[in-house]
Amino acid sequence: MVAQEPSVRTLAEILAWHPLIDLAWRAAGEAAAFLHTQRPVDLEVETKSTPTDVVTSMDKAAEHLLHERLLGERPGDGLLGEEGADQAGSTGIRWVVDPLDGTVNYLYRIPLWGVSVAAEDADVGEAVVGVIITPETGEGFIGIRGRGSWRIVGDIGERMSVRTCSSLSQAMVATGFGYAPRRRASQADVLREVIPAVRDIRRTGCAVVDFTWLARGRTDAYYERGLNPWDVAAGALIAREAGALVRQLDDSDPGTFVAAVPDIADELVEALRGAGMMERPH
Repeated sequence: MVAQEPSVRTLAEILAWHPLIDLAWRAAGEAAAFLHTQRPVDLEVETKSTPTDVVTSMDKAAEHLLHERLLGERPGDGLLGEEGADQAGSTGIRWVVDPLDGTVNYLYRIPLWGVSVAAEDADVGEAVVGVIITPETGEGFIGIRGRGSWRIVGDIGERMSVRTCSSLSQAMVATGFGYAPRRRASQADVLREVIPAVRDIRRTGCAVVDFTWLARGRTDAYYERGLNPWDVAAGALIAREAGALVRQLDDSDPGTFVAAVPDIADELVEALRGAGMMERPH
């Protein structure tokens, strides 16, 4: 009989399981602390794709901090970040970082925002470690390929697993919306079709929170169109390692993801396709 891994571990134990996880945790933690404690009273705000898609001076400063910490210790690695960092590497390791996911929440002082750091290994073809820290909730989340997902509070890690849910009608489903008016209207049309088929809907406004909520058992599924690699890299690993199925819904749109408790994944995909998610404008 194979012994089951304990459900509670010290943070020090977890950080010893992979050569990249300690650096990922330290860098994400430093960026999260910077964003949490150094937020200026008058936050400098710019816009990106639309007038409602914002970026702050803090997003940019946090990405610079992550760049300095990660490549300062591993200068041969690559790095891709939301705020423009895109550096090739020579080691086969690429860091994918979102310095501040949930910027609008951060702007409005809504506590659902976080820092996401993942390391992709070219030999494996996907992320091998992922860290998400949501400082205003006092939580950190770690995913290590093959070693599970862990919720960190203080110096203790608790192994996470998705909820048991066998019917879409009983599922709590999270989703998000883009910033372009045409895309947002299309997403609202899909949601209008999905709502009658599920228990309820939640919208946090932060993709990395949505992935961690699924892994923690706070929701049963999460879907969204328009995600970017930095939105997904750490969160998808954390959700998978907690037992969720994570897949692209539309091969023609690599930013369309569905993550769900295994027993309802196919049912949710069919509901989304029935709602016309594939045919609606991106």
